[in-house]
Amino acid sequence: MKLKIGIIGTGWFSGKHADIISAMEEAEVTAICGSSKEKAEKMAVDYNGAAGYGDISDMISAEKLDAAYICVPPMSHGRIEEELIQAGIPFLVEKPLANDFALPKNIAAKVKAASLITSVGYHFRYSPATEKLKEILSEQKIGLITGAWMGDMPETAWWRKEEKSGGQLMEQTTHIVDLLRYIAGEAEEVYAVTGHKVNHLSYEGVTAADVGTVSIKMTNGAVVSLSNTCILPQGVGEIGFTVYSDRGITSWSPEELVVQDKQGKQSIEIMEENPYKKESEAFLHALKTGDTSRILSNYEDALQTQKITYAAAVSAKEGRPVKLADI
Repeated sequence: MKLKIGIIGTGWFSGKHADIISAMEEAEVTAICGSSKEKAEKMAVDYNGAAGYGDISDMISAEKLDAAYICVPPMSHGRIEEELIQAGIPFLVEKPLANDFALPKNIAAKVKAASLITSVGYHFRYSPATEKLKEILSEQKIGLITGAWMGDMPETAWWRKEEKSGGQLMEQTTHIVDLLRYIAGEAEEVYAVTGHKVNHLSYEGVTAADVGTVSIKMTNGAVVSLSNTCILPQGVGEIGFTVYSDRGITSWSPEELVVQDKQGKQSIEIMEENPYKKESEAFLHALKTGDTSRILSNYEDALQTQKITYAAAVSAKEGRPVKLADI
């Protein structure tokens, strides 16, 4: 019998997840919830007669869901998770968990109390490049990591508002922050600086910083310098990071790994595999068997990534280093 999945949100990511689920034998999309019933019903047409809803309560009441996928903007979290937890419905939620820290911290406590299966959409963890990177670094002593998420500003009104999106580091560069935790351990202290250089002059009402750098001190003593910007022209960008260790230099990007050691410099070929599909396979496997070992980021784990990006936002606003223990 197929798992019945509800999709919450009608944007591009909702469709991406719904398409992947629909192609699987073990699950089907049976309900879609949008900001309006009209939007949900319009999307639902593409998924074998799935029902459309304009309110999460209506969807939960009418459907017998095995799980839900939450794909909504950062400022829209809260009630959705609360109602799913109350109904005992496991969920996969797209990053970031919110646009602050207090809300997801509260939700994490309720998820834990309910022993609910969760997954968070840090899909880079599921890529073959990341698996290979962890293998390469497993016996190395990391000293320094420098990283970047450089691109243009997404054409979405809420993204430009820091009070809604949380800013570029929290909404977008969070993928790199999460990978750094995954390969190098937890953080201890952050210091961030941000600026408004271009976008507030080109678009009306922009409050999100468009340039920024955060320094992160890891608990193992490694130092991280991570920068981002969204002032570049469309189609121009750079995403990745470089690890400097006692064995050499390893550079990661979504497409490749480059290793430089005493034997020379080599590009490591990475097998192509859809990390979003692996992410869903791990989540659905957990729903069917109770085995959560294949889920690489659950809600409790992702909360630690959220803490770093939130601490960076506080640091940039107050102009001081922020210890994670104080958050």
